[in-house]
Amino acid sequence: MTLTTPALLFSAISLLLLAYTNRFLAYANLVRTLHARFKENRDSLLIGQIQNLRKRLVLTRTMQLLGIGSLLLCVLCMFLVYVDVQLVAEIIFGIALVMLIISLAISVREIQISVRALDLHLSDMEL
Repeated sequence: MTLTTPALLFSAISLLLLAYTNRFLAYANLVRTLHARFKENRDSLLIGQIQNLRKRLVLTRTMQLLGIGSLLLCVLCMFLVYVDVQLVAEIIFGIALVMLIISLAISVREIQISVRALDLHLSDMEL
């Protein structure tokens, strides 16, 4: 393995973290909106949206932590390659890849839950 192998993940992980952060900011805005609506009217639709949003926030936080962990391990891997500790570098890189895979899998799950949240909105408009 060379220094460029873990460096290849930098751009991908950076873009993922940007997407995760944008998602988190959208949720923060949604929480504020739901909080104001909930203070006015505590209907069951809002309660369902709040429960859904809690799950999504936990998943997003986990995705972010795994993505950041993966990036940190890639940097550590590059350092280990630089100081010529090849076997440990390969193990660390493998762990970084597994963390990235788990982060992406959680992202898929979070998207599924987000679709259910949109279904809640649509069900409110159905006749």
